[in-house]
Amino acid sequence: MTRVPLWDNARVAIIALVVIGHAIQRQTYDSNNALGVYLAIYAFHMPAFMLVSGYFSRSTPLDTRRMRGIVADLIVPYLIFQTIWTIVQWLVEGADSFNPTAPKWTLWFLLTLAIFRVALPYLALVRWPLVWAIAGSVAVGYWGNVDSTFSLSRTMGILPFFLLGWMLAQTDLVERWRTAPRSIVVGVRAASVAVWGAWIAVVALNIQLFRDMDLRLWFFYDESYRELDTSGPQAAVLRLAIMALAVVLTAAFLVLIPRRETVVSHLGRATIYVYLLHSFVLYPIRESGILRDEHSSATWLLAMIAVSLLITLVLSSAWVQRLFRPLVQPRARWLFRDAEPAASAPGRT
Repeated sequence: MTRVPLWDNARVAIIALVVIGHAIQRQTYDSNNALGVYLAIYAFHMPAFMLVSGYFSRSTPLDTRRMRGIVADLIVPYLIFQTIWTIVQWLVEGADSFNPTAPKWTLWFLLTLAIFRVALPYLALVRWPLVWAIAGSVAVGYWGNVDSTFSLSRTMGILPFFLLGWMLAQTDLVERWRTAPRSIVVGVRAASVAVWGAWIAVVALNIQLFRDMDLRLWFFYDESYRELDTSGPQAAVLRLAIMALAVVLTAAFLVLIPRRETVVSHLGRATIYVYLLHSFVLYPIRESGILRDEHSSATWLLAMIAVSLLITLVLSSAWVQRLFRPLVQPRARWLFRDAEPAASAPGRT
């Protein structure tokens, strides 16, 4: 498949936001500035990640090659990193034993994406799959028995964004945008900047309200409404409003992404390395407590953003890919009953 610079640029930008969000999370407890940046990012970055994943997913029935790809690209790395995280947390925190049903930190994404890719051919068979997905996302918040086991609550919560990306791929909208004349691009991007300016202003003017209501937890899509201290129809309305906000911000974000090749476009091929490895870099910083109190100042916030960008660049580098490929992209051919020909090795995530 031919690489499209627009999507590679988008992947790099999104993964950088993922790292920034995780890096400044501890600072949000003591800094409204940090919380504002955090809310601006979390309002859309996970839905955007899922939309891009959906765009590149296929709804045709799974064949042997694709099933092997799901196992080798998603399930095996999940088990590898779940094991590593269990050992790390046991050594550092004396944490509990290995539990593959409870994803550690960022590993929920691998499980969720595996579920989506298996389910997509079936979802594509029904009418109005996006409508059903939205209904399920709203309803799951009322079902307290659906929790973080196998990341099921979050999986149901963010399914609409994955399906939206898949549906977008069925249109020519992206291609039309890639070839749109400059006059149209300038106008659309100006509107996008206005949207982002409005959202940032809303966050800044209501930061204490958002802190009091713990709005950030709503952006995770993984807790029941009861756990979020909300019930009745207003919970569904808030979930729908947050989903609509995510769609608007994702669209406004994507149209700002360069359409042409940039100096970082090639890094779009290595975002899975950044995603799986950055948490190990941030873990000692987060757990040390250094990002609290006076270290949550604006200066430290900017420093952590700069560090996050550096982490993104380093973990995207070729030498990191060579070093960690056996963990991040294991071939796992030994696992399958029939040896797979080298020419048909599964595509990487």
